[in-house]
Amino acid sequence: MPQSAAPAAANLIHPLKSIVERLEPAALFPRGQPLEVELGSGDGSFLVNYARLHPERNFLGVERLLGRLRKLDRKGRRAGLENLRGLRIESAYLLEYLLPRRSAAALHIYFPDPWPKRKHRKNRLINDRFTQLALQVLAPGGIVFLRTDDLDYFTQMTAVFAANPAFQKVETPAELSAVVTDFERNFNARGIKTLYAAYVPVAS
Repeated sequence: MPQSAAPAAANLIHPLKSIVERLEPAALFPRGQPLEVELGSGDGSFLVNYARLHPERNFLGVERLLGRLRKLDRKGRRAGLENLRGLRIESAYLLEYLLPRRSAAALHIYFPDPWPKRKHRKNRLINDRFTQLALQVLAPGGIVFLRTDDLDYFTQMTAVFAANPAFQKVETPAELSAVVTDFERNFNARGIKTLYAAYVPVAS
């Protein structure tokens, strides 16, 4: 059921007071609910729409560019969303040092920078180390959702997850794939397909 508009926080951008102490997700939101994190939230179009559809979950959008984070803030406040917050930090740093262990019910990574030049591919977020970081922060039953329009990057994404026996591939729910980013909508209109993948930790 869509979330009705309600008075939201004056500012949805969480002020990061320390880069060495782990966050306390319960302190970010008015209600204690499962937390989903979007790494690289862009203009906030996906996260605002998805948070509106799921008031029973909390959502954290992570961006290093302040201009993009301000768009998330404006859209979220206009929608009256109390279950949405933004954080300005590098995604990889957040995963390794700031997000508490076993705290995220889902990680969403949509259209990350593909770094197409071979010499720059070391900068890609989804690399061999990413799967280990994801394992650390995912709560029991957690899931990683990936989207990209770049076939080379998609090949790398699926390869690194396939190489980690702690993960298994699952289907992306239709309800989730129906919520698109503005970037994705523009590319789809030009005939560029979205490539999807989702992974869950293997039950021990």
